Parts: sequence; C-alpha cells; structure tokens
Amino acid sequence: MPSRTAPEHLACTVEDGVAAVRLARPDKLNALTLPMLDGLVATAHRLRRDPSVRAVVLSGEGEAFCAGLDLGGALRDPVGIAGRLLPRPWRGTNTFQEACWAWRRLPVPVVAVVHGHCLGAGLQLALGADLRVSTPDARWSVREARWGLVPDMSGVRSLTELVGLDVAKELTLTARSVTGAEAGDLGLVTRVAEDPHAAAAELVGQMIAHDRRALARAKRLLDGAVGTRARTVFARERRAQLGLLARMDRSAVPGSTAGRGTPAAAAPAPPAPPR
Repeated sequence: MPSRTAPEHLACTVEDGVAAVRLARPDKLNALTLPMLDGLVATAHRLRRDPSVRAVVLSGEGEAFCAGLDLGGALRDPVGIAGRLLPRPWRGTNTFQEACWAWRRLPVPVVAVVHGHCLGAGLQLALGADLRVSTPDARWSVREARWGLVPDMSGVRSLTELVGLDVAKELTLTARSVTGAEAGDLGLVTRVAEDPHAAAAELVGQMIAHDRRALARAKRLLDGAVGTRARTVFARERRAQLGLLARMDRSAVPGSTAGRGTPAAAAPAPPAPPR
C-alpha cells in the first residue's frame, strides 16, 4: 500500500499488513516537538481503526531512535504545553501520555526498533511498544531528572512493569545511561541485535502468522494482568477463550477429524506458518 499522509516529522506506510511508523526529524536526532506528539496520537488512533493492519514497527530515521523531547522548542509555547497537559476524561491520559500509551491500546503487536539515542521521552515512547529490539550500543536513559523533571509520559507505569520498582527507581533517580546490551539484561529490551530491523521483522513475521483476534485478546489479557487480582484475570481469560472457541474452525485443529469421517491420523498436516 502506498504511503499515507502523516503529520510533520512523522512517516507512516502500511505494506502487507505491517505499519511502519518512523520519527522523521533526523537532523535533531528525532527529538519530539509538540506537533510530533499530536501526530503520534493521531497516527496510533488511525491505525487502531484500520482492520488491515496486523502489526506496527516504530523506528527513527537517521542516527537515533529519539533523543527525547525538544524541551527548548516546547518551552517557547507555554500555552501549547498547558493544553497538552490536560487529561482527556474519556481516555485518562493527556497528549504527552497518550503519545506513548496509545500504542498499548492497539489490538495488534507493536515493536520498537531502537538505535543510537533512546533518551527521556524517546525511552518512554519505546516502552509504549509491546516489544523492543535494540542495537547493543544504543544509549538508553530515563533522563528527566537532569532537567528537574519526572518521567510523565506513561513511563512510570511501563518502567515499573518491566524492571521492577527498585531498578525503576535507580534508573530514574540517577538518570544514568545504559547501553542496549545492559538494557536487555535489565529487562527494558526484548532482544538485542546488531541489525534490529531484521530482528524486528523476524518477530513480526512470527506474530502475524497467527489469528489477529487471538493476538488482540492475548495482548489485552497480558496488559490487564499486571496489578490485577488473580480471580479477575482468570475470569477475563475464560471470557476471551470462549469467544475464540465459538468461532474456531475445528477442521483446522491438529488432531481433529478433518471432515467426511477422515481419521485425524490420516488428515494432512496444517501448512507451516509463513515467515
């Protein structure tokens, strides 16, 4: 599918069901402007409504994934900051938070591909993805304390989910940088690879081989399991599974009778999933 119109400094194309969303401000190491935050929100919401999309890959053009928020530029627009800090009651997030959290709302897997700088707001954007693939030499940092700020773009929730409270405190309170390799050891990064785009493509290929509705329900279950009572999670599992079982094509299940009384052992094996 050809490129679709995207906001300034943001590119989005969809091909074979995979949406490639790229931060496109390479001369500034993809530092986020206020309009770019709006664009991330709008793009995520649009992709959420697109049934042709099976997965999303987030990346940055040029030498970095994202060097954080363009704080100097943002501070020149105090009215713009104030408006974007106001939460939307129906969502529970403001624009800064939704720019990262909106990717968690998508019913499809989202993979962030990280190289170069992944700092501050950039790190929080990467944490909004379901999975992260990073080069070993990328620089990751919860950087806000250096500017007298706190991570406020949904990063507090995402960070503590991934690495636990003590490591989240250490990274936040020291604002130290870690390499992609160390980020992998800490649990910030899902996979470390010299070629993160190729590794992300492999992951995406494995995931989109499966039923889209099953992936959507699994993602929602897993996201909702953190901090929730076990009894509640079990009930959600049952409801999700019942809906999927009701629409399952039993003839496609390994070991089932493949119609016309054919014994399961004689039924042809299901095709291997596409790579």
